[in-house]
Amino acid sequence: METPTQTAEHIESMTEFLVSHYSDQLRDITLSSDPKLHYPLFLEFAELVDDNPHLARLVYSNPEQFLRLFDDSAILAHKIALEHMKKFENKIGIEKRFIHVRINTSGSPLERSSETFPSIGRVRVKHRGILLMLKGTVIRSGAVKMYEGERMFRCRKCKHVFPLFPELESINSIVKPPFCPSQRSKSCEGTNFDPVDDTVTRHDYQEIKIQENTQVLGVGVIPRSILVVLKDDLVDNVKAGDDVVVSGILTSKWSHDLKDVRCDLEPMVIANHVRRTNELKSEIDISDEMIEKFKNFWSHFKDTPLKGRNAILRGICPQVVGLFTVKLAVALTLIGGVQHVDASGTKVRGESHLLLIGDPGTGKSQFLKFAAKLSNRAVITTGLGSTSAGLTVTAVKDGGEWMLEAGALVLADGGLCCIDEFDSMREHDRATIHEAMEQQSISVAKAGLVTTLSTKTIVFGATNPKGQYDPDQSLSVNTALSGPLLSRFDIVLVLLDTKNPEWDKVVSSHILAEVQIEEGRYVDDLTMIWPLPMLQRYIQFVKANFRPVLSKEAEEIISSYYRLQRRSSTHNAARTTVRMLESLIRLAQAHARLMFRNEVTRLDAITAILCIESSMTISAIVDSMGNALHSNFSEEPDQEYAKQETLILEKLRGDDIY
Repeated sequence: METPTQTAEHIESMTEFLVSHYSDQLRDITLSSDPKLHYPLFLEFAELVDDNPHLARLVYSNPEQFLRLFDDSAILAHKIALEHMKKFENKIGIEKRFIHVRINTSGSPLERSSETFPSIGRVRVKHRGILLMLKGTVIRSGAVKMYEGERMFRCRKCKHVFPLFPELESINSIVKPPFCPSQRSKSCEGTNFDPVDDTVTRHDYQEIKIQENTQVLGVGVIPRSILVVLKDDLVDNVKAGDDVVVSGILTSKWSHDLKDVRCDLEPMVIANHVRRTNELKSEIDISDEMIEKFKNFWSHFKDTPLKGRNAILRGICPQVVGLFTVKLAVALTLIGGVQHVDASGTKVRGESHLLLIGDPGTGKSQFLKFAAKLSNRAVITTGLGSTSAGLTVTAVKDGGEWMLEAGALVLADGGLCCIDEFDSMREHDRATIHEAMEQQSISVAKAGLVTTLSTKTIVFGATNPKGQYDPDQSLSVNTALSGPLLSRFDIVLVLLDTKNPEWDKVVSSHILAEVQIEEGRYVDDLTMIWPLPMLQRYIQFVKANFRPVLSKEAEEIISSYYRLQRRSSTHNAARTTVRMLESLIRLAQAHARLMFRNEVTRLDAITAILCIESSMTISAIVDSMGNALHSNFSEEPDQEYAKQETLILEKLRGDDIY
C-alpha cells in the first residue's frame, strides 16, 4: 500500500508529464462547452516510456491503481490549463469534472511482447492485473446501459468522508469496508457508514464480444472470444464487424448472489483504450506523390486511353490468364456509380451487383477472393452455409434481454459481400437478399425488435448452371434463379467451358510456366501491370473524388439501346426491365471513374452497352464479345473499340432509334 506522500508525488509527476506533452488536448477539453460529458485524453505509452520509464513500469504492472491516479492528475492538469488561459489568453474555459486518460500502446514495447499482447485463446491467469492488449473482431455489441459509479460515504462515528467504487466483476455491487478507512493518528474503527447525498457519479456502460482473427489461428483451432467492457467515452465507438485492438485490465465476471450454485468465472477485459484497425484499411493513406503518379499515368496514355485502362485491368486477378470481360466487370462493380437522390427523397442505388455463372474450373471463386482483397470491407460466405438469419440479422437472448446480431450483409455495409455457390441456397433464404440488393436496407421484426438496418453493399455472386448450360433457354431456366433476383444484378456473365484448342494451349502454357508476379517488380512501371496495393488505392481514390455526370450524347446512346432491348426482349424478359436502364447509367459512370474522368462520354456509354451485351445470352445487337471465358486482352484495344463503336451505332441508327 502506498503512503499518501508517494501517491502525491506520482500525481505531481503525472500532471507535469500531461501539461508538458498534451497541452493542445487539454486546451481543447477546456474550451468544450458541456461540463457533464466524459472527455478522453489520449496518451502515447511510447512517449511515457521515453519520458518517465519508472512511471510507465508502474502503470503497466499496476494499472488499476495508476490509471485512476492518471485520471485525477488529468483533472489537475486541466485546472492548470484553465488558469493559464485565463491569465495569458483572456479566454474563459469551462471546468470539467470527468477526464479519462486513454493509453494508446501503438508502437510501444508492449505490442512487441507475447506476454502483454497474447492472442485471445492464450489469455491465462498470469495476465491478470497488468495492462493487457488483445486483438480481434467485434462479433457482438450490446446495448448501452447506465451504472452507478463511485459514491461518497460518511462514517457515523468520526464523520470521515471517503469514496467507494463498485465492483464490475460482481455485477456492480458496492462492498462496504469492515471498518472506517480514515488514516488518522488514532484509528476510528467505526463500522456504520451513510451514503452522502448527490455524490453519485454515473457512467455509460456497454459490453462487446471480440473474437480472435481466423487468419492467425493454428491448424484445426476454433476461434475463441472474450467479453470486453467499454465505459464512458468508449461506448458506441465500435460496431459489429470492426477489427479492434483493445488495451485494458483482465478480470473475471462472477455472481455471488445464487446460493448452492457453483460460481462460474468468465474472463473479461475492462477496456482503457480501443483502437480500430479496419479504419486504417478503409482510409488507406493516399499520398500526393501517388495522386501525381495516377495523373502522369493517364497523361502518358492520353492518345490511347483504353490501353491504359487495360494495364489497370491486368492487375486484377493476375494469376488467371485472359478473361478480359470478367476483369472489366469486376473493376466496374467495385468502383460503382453515383447514388442519386431525387427531390422526394427516393434513392437510386449507386452500387452495382455482379453474378458469375460458369462451368466448374472457370475461376469464379478466384475472382471472388481477389475482389474481397481489393475491397476495404468484405465478407465471404457460401450459399450452403448461409441461412436467411445468417445473411441478414439474428435475434439472440443475452442476459435475459433480446438483442440483434449482425449477419453477413449488415457486416459488409459500405463494402462487398461475396456469396459463392449461390445456387445451393434455399429459395426462401435467397428471397431475403431482394430488399438488401435494391433498397439497400433490411427490415427486421423479431422478438419484439422492429428496426431497419442499412446494407449499402455490393453483392458478388458465383453459381454453377443447373446441369448442362442450354443457350436456347433463358437465364432463369439455366440457373434456377428467379426473374426478380436476376433483374437486380447489373451484370450476369456466363462462363462456358467450350472446347477451343487455341484457348486451351494459352491456358496450359500459363499454368505450366507458373507465372508469378514478382513483388515490387512493376511498382514503378505502371504501364505493364498494377500491383495490389496500388489498385486498392486507385479504386479508393476514384470512388472518393469523382462524381461523373452524363453528357447529352451518352444519354442518347443509353436511351436508344434500352428502347432497342425492350423491343427485342421476348427471350430474356427478366433482364430487360427499368433496372437495366439504371444499370447502364451506373456502369457508364463507373467506367468514367475508372478512366479518371468526371464526365460520362460516348466511350463510357458504349463500354457499358458492351458489358450488358456480354451478359445477355441472346444479343440484341451482335455477339461481339463471344464467350466471356475466352475474351483475351487485345493488343490494340483502341482500334478494336473503334470497330465495335461503329457496329453498335450503325445498328442503333439502322433501327431509327438513335
